[in-house]
Amino acid sequence: MDDKRLLDISAYWSFWGGELPAAIERDVDLPSSLRESLALVVQGVRRCGKSTLLTQLVRRYRLNPKHCAFLNFEDPRLGQRLDHGLLDAWVAAFRKAHPRLKRAYFFLDEIQAVTGWQRWLRAQLERPRGNHFILTGSNSELLSGELASLLTGRHQVVELFPFDLSEFRRVRRRGTIEEYLEAGGFPEPLFLDEGDRLRQQYFLDIVERDIRERLKARSAAAVKQIVLMAFESLGSELSLRRLSAAAGIAVETAANYLAASESAYLLFAVPYFAFSERKRAARNKKYYPVDTGLRRMVATRAGADRGKLLECAVHLELRRRGLRPSYWRGRTEVDFVVNTRAGIVPVQVSWGQPLERHQRALAEFYESFPQAQEAVFVGPREYEQGVLECLAPG
Repeated sequence: MDDKRLLDISAYWSFWGGELPAAIERDVDLPSSLRESLALVVQGVRRCGKSTLLTQLVRRYRLNPKHCAFLNFEDPRLGQRLDHGLLDAWVAAFRKAHPRLKRAYFFLDEIQAVTGWQRWLRAQLERPRGNHFILTGSNSELLSGELASLLTGRHQVVELFPFDLSEFRRVRRRGTIEEYLEAGGFPEPLFLDEGDRLRQQYFLDIVERDIRERLKARSAAAVKQIVLMAFESLGSELSLRRLSAAAGIAVETAANYLAASESAYLLFAVPYFAFSERKRAARNKKYYPVDTGLRRMVATRAGADRGKLLECAVHLELRRRGLRPSYWRGRTEVDFVVNTRAGIVPVQVSWGQPLERHQRALAEFYESFPQAQEAVFVGPREYEQGVLECLAPG
């Protein structure tokens, strides 16, 4: 592909000749500045607003849009050969068009589509030439394992989720918490009368493009069935053996489907809380969907259990705050246990007043973990008031 064609495609995604689009401002913790030796990586589920956040970064960091080159690597005009050679050609073409530019900013959207991007990026960061790199990806394993070692000390990760309640209310000013739990936080459907149709398409796209294709599974049907059963089990322990038997697949295959779904940010596993790895591994995990509106659209037993939906929203809020919750069960259950700077904190969620079973579960929990901090109770009012803001990662 020649330079002109490559720059024409980049121009389509960039803002060299026009105004930056208006968008709902996202509440996300970002580094104070961009550095040419340190890539900024934005990760999150497909369609949660990562591309829009990239345009907001231009404003947040007060960049000149003419010095910012955007490219979405899922653009079919780029052809089939998506590798480091294309990245080299794009950067060189932009630099050739701006020979006197000291600092350039390259926004690489959906980078997981490019083969060999990690080694290419490391080489760029090790010998910076005034180029700054900001990336997005729809897979949490972009920077895990070997990839993480390639970019150790060379990147910062920001996780982006669908809208929280305050962001939702920037679209629907008087939206209630019930309306938020029903609609969820995927941005674009909130502006449409037929948003559910788009939510359903999101689910199908994630299953097909981010899970089935990645696993090279023959059919999306079994993958979809596993995810749906995990969605329907919201907040309940899920047995892999029962799950695999219901889907008619091997236990290992079911585990792989769940792991890939988690990597795609479609759902999240919450393990049992214990200081012993052996005890944690011996217990089933709970699973939570990335979005209550998405679950309502695709699950056959979505129901109207507001307590469970609130529990899902609390789980997502803990994730947004950088916490990785567990759960604990004696004779009754503690919904979440989080490791904070102050120590371990049990969190109980209830739509109404805390029930007797919540208190019994906490009494059992404190018998096992007397050093734990005071419990946090979350109902609709506490959630709206931001009671979880006091919890900082340990």
